[in-house]
Amino acid sequence: MTAPLVMAMPGNEALAAGLAATLGAERAALETRRFPDGETYLRLLDEPRGRSLAIVCTLARPDEKVLPLVFAAATARELGATRVGLVAPYLAYMRQDRRFRSGEAVTSRPFARLLSETFDWLVTVDPHLHRYGALGEIYRIPTRVVHAAPLISAWIEANVAEPLVIGPDRESEQWVSAVAAAAAAPWSVLEKVRHGDRDVEIRFEDLGAWRGRTPVLVDDIISSGRTMIAAVRRLAEAGFAAPVCIAVHGLFADASDRLLAEAGARVVTTDTVPHATNQVSVAPLVAEALRAVAASA
Repeated sequence: MTAPLVMAMPGNEALAAGLAATLGAERAALETRRFPDGETYLRLLDEPRGRSLAIVCTLARPDEKVLPLVFAAATARELGATRVGLVAPYLAYMRQDRRFRSGEAVTSRPFARLLSETFDWLVTVDPHLHRYGALGEIYRIPTRVVHAAPLISAWIEANVAEPLVIGPDRESEQWVSAVAAAAAAPWSVLEKVRHGDRDVEIRFEDLGAWRGRTPVLVDDIISSGRTMIAAVRRLAEAGFAAPVCIAVHGLFADASDRLLAEAGARVVTTDTVPHATNQVSVAPLVAEALRAVAASA
């Protein structure tokens, strides 16, 4: 199968370049800017006719990105692309998966319909599947999910001497234990009570047996970072060395990256969301998934 053209939406150039290099694919260029009234101007600079096209666009802070993304996909089809797929390393609008209060929008479903109507396939990394068993419950197109746990384990093993892997809550136990096992490290999880989006109380089990090891706090997402910030402070009070905080997706709301650093943590993320903390590249695994879904779609 001929590798698809790979095109980056603004801000996604580094990951797109890594994917194209891994796949041996050509890059397609895009010109985009804002008109004075705030509307989007968009132009494809390479001919997609007769080719399959993969558009790379992480969907952190999606509201400003989705319309240009939809315009790019529609334009590629109008210009003759045979298939148009989406590589969204971070997939937005997965957390609101039920109506908690009367009148609330269950945003995950209409967002999934929009992307399913726009694209022929989707590749993403560790989406927030809480009440959904699989993306196929809400997405009507072929999907592939890449799991970053092996990459995180390899990074820990290569960069942290004597690690102690710690997960954010009991729900993370299976994932955290797998990360720790692959890194040949012991593990534990926090007891977390959330009183609000930015008000988190945490408790540790007795970690005395592991004092002297470097704590490695792992989670799928750092957003407000309140759980990790509280854990970093508690670990310092307990006499542990400065911890490492690792996340698949670094969203860093409320300057949480700065707050974690000020609390004494080293912060590491994968490159699903571009940020200065990116140290783990998902490009090789995403390229494998892209190749598989593009061949089957």
